Amino acid sequence: MALLTICDQNRTLHDEREIRDYLLKLGINYERWPTSERVAADASADQVLEAYAEEIEKLKASGGYVTADLIDVTPDTPGLDEMLAKFDREHWHDEDEVRFIVSGGGLFHIHSKSGEVVAIEVRAGDLIRVPRGTLHWFNLCADRRIRAIRIFQAKSGWTPHYSESRVDRNYAPVCFGRAGGEEVSVQRAPR
Repeated sequence: MALLTICDQNRTLHDEREIRDYLLKLGINYERWPTSERVAADASADQVLEAYAEEIEKLKASGGYVTADLIDVTPDTPGLDEMLAKFDREHWHDEDEVRFIVSGGGLFHIHSKSGEVVAIEVRAGDLIRVPRGTLHWFNLCADRRIRAIRIFQAKSGWTPHYSESRVDRNYAPVCFGRAGGEEVSVQRAPR
């Protein structure tokens, strides 16, 4: 399940309802989809998409989305550093960014219109919808693995538009998680 850190307060929310409600105030939709035993870890992209076909179709109908695919990133993904460099700078898109995490995890930072920055660590079962025009950036967690269903409003996908604000450079690209049973939080710090 996701963890939500309100960066400037160094406060982390763990409760699903609290996370959903807090993100909703920022215009971000968050929900949980069932994952247990839905698909094998080595399932093909087609098998994963078929396993979540009902949920995908509901999202398509409610949000005007037209296509879905599966991205499977591992430390061995060719060009991984170049690919990640496109997403770890503050940017926005002309359409929603919708992700359902099948396995692995990552960290979305959201820079709200009020100037607040929150970090959402997403893990298997988390669905996040970042509306078009929302300033954000994304990093993988330390294991550099994520398998996610991506849902798009145009078959061509989306293009990042960079803000060049460099706000993202004030926040460490570190997933929170738990280390040895202790909560690990992200600190606002230059990198």
